[in-house]
Amino acid sequence: MDKSLFIFILIGVGFLYFITNFVGDIQEDEKFQNEEYKQKHQYDQYQSVDSIGRDILDMTGAPLSTQIQAWNNSALKTEFLELFPDFSDMKMFINERVRGDLLTAKLTASVDTVESKYFSGAMNAEQAKRELSLLK
Repeated sequence: MDKSLFIFILIGVGFLYFITNFVGDIQEDEKFQNEEYKQKHQYDQYQSVDSIGRDILDMTGAPLSTQIQAWNNSALKTEFLELFPDFSDMKMFINERVRGDLLTAKLTASVDTVESKYFSGAMNAEQAKRELSLLK
């Protein structure tokens, strides 16, 4: 093997090692992280996958205000709203894909309230969807 090729490869590997360590340190340093990125991903710690590969929102042990904010910023909320007007599927979705007693109880109560108003005629479909999307 030519000596100059070996030196070239050695310098390339050294450069690659330096760059990967330098970039890794920058990514871990908080002063270089984008504030918008932090806000977008602040609830990622609560998202996980269940035993059959579906995304779930695991809010066990978190305060109610954090649970509600995480729910409102979750992709599961959009999937949940697509189930409207099948209220039984919505309740099953809550029981299977949301962990956390406080949030589960609040969502189930909200679905029950909207269901009774929707079927009594006090709300139309648009109002019911809006009410379901505004969890406070």
